[in-house]
Amino acid sequence: MTADLSYHPRTGWNSGGVEASSDAEVDAALAAAAAAAPVVAATAPSERAQWLYEIAAALDVPSTVDELVTLADEETALGEARLRMEIARTSGQLRYYADVAVEGSYLDATIDRQEPGLARAGVPLGPVAVFGASNFPFAFSVLGTDTASALAAGCPVVVKGHPAHPRLSRRLGELTRDALAGTSAPEGFFGLVTGFEAGARLVRSEHTAAVAFTGSQRAGLALWQMANEREVVIPVFAEMGTVNPVVVTPAATARLAELAEGFVASFTLGTGQYCTKPGLLFVPSGHSAAAIVAEELEKRAPKSWMLTSRIAQDANGGVDELVAAGATIAGRADGPGEGWAVSATVLEVPIEKLVSGSRLLEECFGPVVLVAEYENRDQLHAALAQLQGTLTAAVMSTATPDDDPDVAETVARLVPLAGRVTVNDWPTGVAITWAQHHGGPWPATTAPATTSVGAGALGRFTRPVAYQHVPDAALPPALREANPWRIPRRIDGVPG
Repeated sequence: MTADLSYHPRTGWNSGGVEASSDAEVDAALAAAAAAAPVVAATAPSERAQWLYEIAAALDVPSTVDELVTLADEETALGEARLRMEIARTSGQLRYYADVAVEGSYLDATIDRQEPGLARAGVPLGPVAVFGASNFPFAFSVLGTDTASALAAGCPVVVKGHPAHPRLSRRLGELTRDALAGTSAPEGFFGLVTGFEAGARLVRSEHTAAVAFTGSQRAGLALWQMANEREVVIPVFAEMGTVNPVVVTPAATARLAELAEGFVASFTLGTGQYCTKPGLLFVPSGHSAAAIVAEELEKRAPKSWMLTSRIAQDANGGVDELVAAGATIAGRADGPGEGWAVSATVLEVPIEKLVSGSRLLEECFGPVVLVAEYENRDQLHAALAQLQGTLTAAVMSTATPDDDPDVAETVARLVPLAGRVTVNDWPTGVAITWAQHHGGPWPATTAPATTSVGAGALGRFTRPVAYQHVPDAALPPALREANPWRIPRRIDGVPG
């Protein structure tokens, strides 16, 4: 059985010949992961960190980078500069999550030495099935943030390679296995399978303890439903995204031309194929905002391909659907002209048409945005109340937002909607830091309290267990008196 072909019109590459994993191969990968799970969980974070550092080092070898960039560009057409940057980000985040594991606070080790003699710490869930994204072939794929954070947290991983870049997925799997071969990592710490049926088998397997996914809402919800139909339900950490709103305050209209430039740069980045793309711009009425954005689009429209024919088809069809739902095209700029191309499009919509359940409030993945004008704060707030949960939301204010009387109220209105709120920052980039939260209320994600980026990402793959009057030798290392892992702990309510 052969995996979906990935013929790219710019490169002419056809990735035929990548075989889908058989049922026996999927079962073997999962069985190996299950056997490795208790060994990995008992291994000190410092030792697990070395495993991730070895993978990162293998990614950074110059000849390997050259090979991976060539292969990735054949399948994705994302270009050398973007792909080299992404490889560097991927090796960096492998090291980052390794360091977070060594620091240890993700375990939330807590000890009550007084009665009733309780101690609590997170324990790894077990094997994690990871489904990577099409739009980041390195940073959110085989060795992406889901894989890196799960491995760092002490969970074996079996990745389902993405059909948009199957040869690259296979090569990254080989590179990872070779890097781990010289370490103490057990067989089964990392595995890779391919094919649609293989993905379904991963989710349904009794060995799988959790699922991590980055991608479309349609696919993410299908996995979530599959996991909830199991005899033993397992968590699905699906990051899917919806329409990310941006609100321009009345005081900020004085710099609308500048904001239009930033808006276009943000929503066309990566040909609009970012989950953090700003998709809906609210501007005070009377400023012809849609026309200003459309004029700016003509200057900087992307001339690049979409990642797959399906994404291009959905984006082009999405524009037609938005028009049918009440939007009008304010401007568009043609893409490359053939193949997997989408015309970058700015649509204008009357704000009263933004009602819950409308197609206007569903994501159009690609360089497509809506602009709506509001008469007053009440009208803006009523429209915001109709939006779905989303990953990001932004406020565009004056150059000195502390002096803008609308900023605080607007931020407060956006907080219930989004996992991250920015002021005078376009939301497209996602930094890997301790304070980062890349998630959001349903349906942007299936688990709003969790993040797929940043130090908090490790916490998804543990669950707390409390031990009461358990002898020291029977406690996990994180809770033993000697604290062999040297992690921060809270003892009798006092951090230390």
